[in-house]
This record gives sequence, structure tokens and C-alpha cells, in this order.
Amino acid sequence: MKIAVWHNLPSGGGKRALYHHVRGLVERGHTVESWCPPTADQTYLPLSEFIGEHIVPLDWQPREAKTYLDKVKADYFNVTDKIKAMDKHCQQCAQEINAGGFDMLFANSCLMFRTTPIGKYVKLPKLLYLQEPFRSLYEALPKLPWMALPPPKRKKDILSLKYPKEFLQNFIKVQALRVQLREEWLNAQAFDRILVNSMFSRESILRAYGLDAKVCYLGIDTELFRPTGRSKEDFVVGLGSITFAKGIERTIHAISTIPKKIRPKFVWIGNFSSEQHQKKMETLATSLDVNLHFKVYVSDEELVALLNRAVALTYTARLEPFGFAPLEANACGTPVVAVAEGGVRETIKEGINGFLIDDDNPSAIGQAISRLIENPKLVQEMGASARQYIIENWTWDAALDRLEKYLFNYSDQS
Repeated sequence: MKIAVWHNLPSGGGKRALYHHVRGLVERGHTVESWCPPTADQTYLPLSEFIGEHIVPLDWQPREAKTYLDKVKADYFNVTDKIKAMDKHCQQCAQEINAGGFDMLFANSCLMFRTTPIGKYVKLPKLLYLQEPFRSLYEALPKLPWMALPPPKRKKDILSLKYPKEFLQNFIKVQALRVQLREEWLNAQAFDRILVNSMFSRESILRAYGLDAKVCYLGIDTELFRPTGRSKEDFVVGLGSITFAKGIERTIHAISTIPKKIRPKFVWIGNFSSEQHQKKMETLATSLDVNLHFKVYVSDEELVALLNRAVALTYTARLEPFGFAPLEANACGTPVVAVAEGGVRETIKEGINGFLIDDDNPSAIGQAISRLIENPKLVQEMGASARQYIIENWTWDAALDRLEKYLFNYSDQS
């Protein structure tokens, strides 16, 4: 097949998934070309290693806001301007794709909108691999954007300038989000099929857009993520962006419940860091006497080494749709202690490759970590069964079989 790809992905799990999808399709004899705006990350797992990638302009800049009125207008027009710019970008990409003799469009997520209008303009069978809807529109991270402002504390505050100004700004900002939601819903409807990474994500798409999706599970690079024979050391590891959604404080609180004589260090590996959130987590860890170390932008070699040396990976992210991190740790022979929410419930099998904790009770998570720390033989046995579980269920070869099934199915309907 000749497949056109579109994406606007940052570094992280979504880009890792696309990288392995594209590489695998090329290795299986398919011809693939990619289109993306300049906002996509070109340095992390670059697709240009094995396909041609077209960088098409995206003409958008945030509006300056020097006055209160500028700020109110910017909250609205920064959203609508981006929508218009993305629409123009997608029309240009579609024009090139339509003229390229392709069999199918394989679109991916957008870091700005999740779904874009590329499906409206491409006149081919079209699949969208959607990792998740725009979560902050639908989830409390840490609060819903639709929430009304708190009522004024005093009646006279209503007559002051401060409260009406805050009310107007909030009203306009929420209206902009409603416009974004409308556009993302329309964009999602333009595809013949939406593919997702888990049953949890399928339900999220149904809740957000009212649309059905098919689960097409991802895989793990078992040649990169592998046991290296390194001895386990006195630390647990976490992996992901240093942001509220990853639930780092849940692990900090859990480790603080472990007796000091066996309390492990906590190493967090981040592909991105919110400086404010990182400082907040460091302050929390210090207050609870947890030895926390952040490592940002490590190489794959260092990542694999840390995953091998850790006693366990803790996975306490909030409603993560799939989660590469637990399976990458498993592939390195390291068990996982996870909070049972989101997609991790579909990948961690209790007692086989880790432990699932029913809620984020710090003591329960801490007890599971302690169980591994105090039982090296259990760590070794579970690490071996975890690696075997990955080989049997979560390789990229199996993931590509699943993806090709959908690609051929919808190409044949053209």
C-alpha cells in the first residue's frame, strides 16, 4: 500500500507509537510519506530516518495582551485563530496528498487540538489513530475548565470592578473552549474509522465525541527494552512528563509510608518538565523525607539502564489512556506497582507482571513496594514472568498485524 501519514505530535508516547508504526509498515514493504506542521517534534524519534516528511507551514502566533481588553480578546481569538490556521494547513496538506496517488490516509493526533480537519479534505479512505481526546476539556486536571467562578464573598464585591472583569474574562474563555470542542467533534466525524490504544480510550472517545472506535493495541520494542543483567538497586522509578496528570505526588506519599530502614530512593525520568510542578514535587518530597531525584531528557540507553536497575516501576498516573512505561519496565524484567485506573488495567496482570492497587491509598501502594523491596526472589521471578508476558502479548510485530488488518480492510472498501 501507499500510505499518507499526518501528525502534529510532541515527544512522548504518541510519537513513539507513530515512529514504530511507520517503521514497521516500511519494513513490511509499504510506501509511506508524512505531513506535519513545524510544531511537531522533529528531533524525538524522527520519521525522516526512513520516510520523506513534508513540513507544511502553520501560520499562527499568539496575540499580545497588554491591556485587560486585549487579554479578554486573546483568550478567544488565540483559539479561533489557531483553528483557522490549522484549517489552512490541513487544506494544503490534503491538496498534496490527494495528488500523490495514495491508497489511504493514516492520521494521528495533534498536540494543539487532538483532532484536526485533515480528514475533511483528503479524498481517500482515512483512519485516525487517536491516543486520547483533549483531556483537559473533559477531565479535572486539576479542575474542569467549564467550572463557574466562585461567587463573590461579599455583596459589595459584585459592584466592584474586579468581579465583573473576572466574570467576563471567564465567560469569553469558556466560549472559546466550546468552539474548540465543536471543531474537534466535527473533525473526528470526518474519518472512516477511529483507532484507539485501549478499551479505556474507546470509552473516552465515546464519552467525549459520541463516536465508536476500535481498539488497536500498541507494542513494545523488545530489542531496546530488554534485561541487561544489571543487579537491582535500592530505588523505584517513575516515567513520564513531570506534570499533574502523572500523579507523581501519589508515589511520594506512598514511599513516605515505608519504614525508613527500607525506604527506597525515588527516581523520576521525564521527557518534559513543568518547572513549577517539579519544584512543588521536590518540596513535597523533602517535607515527607523522600529521597527524590528528577532526570529529564535522558538517552534511551540510560532509560533502559535505570529500568533494569530499579526494584520496581511505580505507575500512579491519573486516567492514563494506555501507558508505555509499565510495559517498557516489564520488558526490562522489572515489575510494576500501579493504581488501577485508565488503560493500565488492561496491561498489568496481578501477580504476573506487577500489582494493581484498587485506589491511590498511599499505605496500600507503599505495602506493595515494600513487598518487592523485602523479597528479591519475588522481584526476580516476577521480572522474568513480566518479560515473558511482553514477548507473548505486546511486541510491535503483533501490534503491526493489528494495524495492517484495519489498513487493508478500509483500503479494500475504497
